[in-house]
Amino acid sequence: MLEFDRVTRCYGAIAAVDGVSLAVAQGEFVALVGASGSGKSTLLKTVNRLVEPDEGVVRIEGEEVAGLPLPQLRRRIGYVFQEIGLFPHLTVGDNLGIGPRLAGAPLARDTVAAMLARVDLDPVMAQRLPGALSGGQRQRVGVARALATEPRLLLMDEPFGALDPVTRDALGRRVRALHDDLGMTTIMVTHDMAEALLLASRVLVMEAGRIVADETPEALLAGAGGASAQVLVAVPREQARRLAGLAR
Repeated sequence: MLEFDRVTRCYGAIAAVDGVSLAVAQGEFVALVGASGSGKSTLLKTVNRLVEPDEGVVRIEGEEVAGLPLPQLRRRIGYVFQEIGLFPHLTVGDNLGIGPRLAGAPLARDTVAAMLARVDLDPVMAQRLPGALSGGQRQRVGVARALATEPRLLLMDEPFGALDPVTRDALGRRVRALHDDLGMTTIMVTHDMAEALLLASRVLVMEAGRIVADETPEALLAGAGGASAQVLVAVPREQARRLAGLAR
């Protein structure tokens, strides 16, 4: 589904992404994890060309993204980001359907209702403005909007970082269920290793612009991935140990 071939992106003398080569199969749910500045968001944005690599090639289903017209490319990709980015002057329904409308295929009212129900929102919310919704509800709209063009590839850049823990957990579970039900390929950037372990089928750890570990959650919990990965795994492991101690 997705291939990075020696992709590099520099900002001045700093290589934010440093020669990354990577293949992602159809149907995988991949988490990109690493400290701030490790290059994970920059790598993700090379897929929909929000960032253009200085070197290397990104391919979707064998096609180089650099050779595709931007509107065509971005209709093939769902994109969810932390800031949500809903237009405040448009209703929820209009926000959700903006991609299909720009493509000349506006969504019917019942389709909008079905897409809101898909992310556990009442269809009556279609007539509300984003300012009348909670942060969690707005992010659910953001997920629904990303799926409005029925993409096979979903990109998420710290999608739950601004949410409270209960909402974050519920929306993460919903996104994982949608991934499975719709047969998508999903790439999620997160700094939260616990979130990566619980949601993803494959975890990539980035450090200084490079992939330093590529493991399943089970392998990481068993000690695989090297020192950098295990530093990240140690955080949820220690939290679990402390919580278990409180329950005694």
